[in-house]
Amino acid sequence: MRPDQWVADDYADGMAVTPPGGALPPPPTAPAVPPGSPTPRMPLRRLGWRRFLALAGVVLLIAAGAVFMVFTLGESLGAEALLVGVIAAILPVPVLVSCFLWLDRYEPEPLKYLIFCFAWGAFVSTAISLLVNETGARLFDNLGLPAALTAVLVAPFIEELTKAAGPILLLIFRRREFSGVTDGLVYCGLSAVGFAMVENILYLGGYGYRTGVEEYGPATGARQVIAIFIVRILLFGFAHPLFTSMTGVGLGVAARTADRRVRFLAPIAGLLVAMMLHGTWNLLPSLAAATGQPLIALYGYLGVMVPIFFGMVGLAIWLRAWEGRLTERTLPDYVRAGWLTPPEVAALGSLGRRHAARTWARRVAGDGGVKAMRGYQFAATRLALLRDGMRRGLDRKPAERDRTAREERELLEAIGAYRAFFVGRDPQAPVGVWDGQRYHLRFPDGSRRAVEAPDEPVVPIPVVLAPPPAFPAGYGPQGWPGPRPAAPWHPHA
Repeated sequence: MRPDQWVADDYADGMAVTPPGGALPPPPTAPAVPPGSPTPRMPLRRLGWRRFLALAGVVLLIAAGAVFMVFTLGESLGAEALLVGVIAAILPVPVLVSCFLWLDRYEPEPLKYLIFCFAWGAFVSTAISLLVNETGARLFDNLGLPAALTAVLVAPFIEELTKAAGPILLLIFRRREFSGVTDGLVYCGLSAVGFAMVENILYLGGYGYRTGVEEYGPATGARQVIAIFIVRILLFGFAHPLFTSMTGVGLGVAARTADRRVRFLAPIAGLLVAMMLHGTWNLLPSLAAATGQPLIALYGYLGVMVPIFFGMVGLAIWLRAWEGRLTERTLPDYVRAGWLTPPEVAALGSLGRRHAARTWARRVAGDGGVKAMRGYQFAATRLALLRDGMRRGLDRKPAERDRTAREERELLEAIGAYRAFFVGRDPQAPVGVWDGQRYHLRFPDGSRRAVEAPDEPVVPIPVVLAPPPAFPAGYGPQGWPGPRPAAPWHPHA
């Protein structure tokens, strides 16, 4: 944004230390939203023929991997063992997926990309890894080397590379869907969960149930399934997500930096760390078996892997909180320009405040108000991430800057449309205008008065004082399309 002026020592300065905002707009006028109007929503992207071909190619690739894995596992395990393995392997998946979705609550990623990453890890990564690992095992056998070397030297390389390939494709072709390290953790984590699910089918159905049935009968097979489930899933089910999360950190760093060297080196560094962790994990039981000292594996897991795991959990929780506070650091720029009010920004700062805002919206505008408030919160978070990216200089090319300007305009228009859906419906909320520095309120006797903002915004209710103003001249990057009045989105717009 290129501001014309800003108000020094104003109320927004007390909320966050930010660069100057835009020029103060004139008092806006807003179209009223009549009762029963459809809930606004963000505009949908058109599916051109190039996107259609790319989507078709991805679907076919994932489908081919799924068919290959079902045929391979079915042929090696048998129908009964395959069914037992599938049921047992699916049980922990909802819990693991929910953990990653919990991280992504401030700015949820599109469902199609989440499904893509999970399916990529489950079918494409497992299919390629299975072929490469079997080839490596045969090669080591022909050379007279132990087959255990495959788990240490081959599996970590190919498995981490293929698990990360799906999120890397998203970073290359959908970089705007990567808003930081949190998104990298979510995308890579879901890919790892999908991979672990299919791999667990092999262990639970093959090494567990089928082996037990062949030796002593179904009861032994069931006991072995339970034993493997406890050790492999309940105790060490975090292994694959932990390894691949290192790559996710690298991808997230690359997505939020303007330095080309960091963009290139960060994913490589994350991938190498993931491979080394994976290799160390596989090396520990091999050393314990070769030396006859099982404590080697126990000490390695407890002394190395468990601290790293809790360190990553702490990092993920901190990043989640950081993403929530991002709105309080960046959106005051729009408060100064009159697009947002201080209570609105304050009401976005935590999940508890956001929930309270949705409760308020339901009270004053029903179910449609809740939908509008959810859309408003999502658009505001996207706007904060976009503004943060502008500060970081992520867009180097003129076409990228123009696209950012258009996206900023669309988000501001969407915010205005969502706000207009429930503005004025709360009889307890005062009627007035926020000019970037103070409130101009209209009192019941008809008088108007400028009122200084309190030291702390009134939260959690987001008191919407006015719909968005017309776009001020000079507000936005070069190439800003110019003033456009805001209007509510319609469902089929």
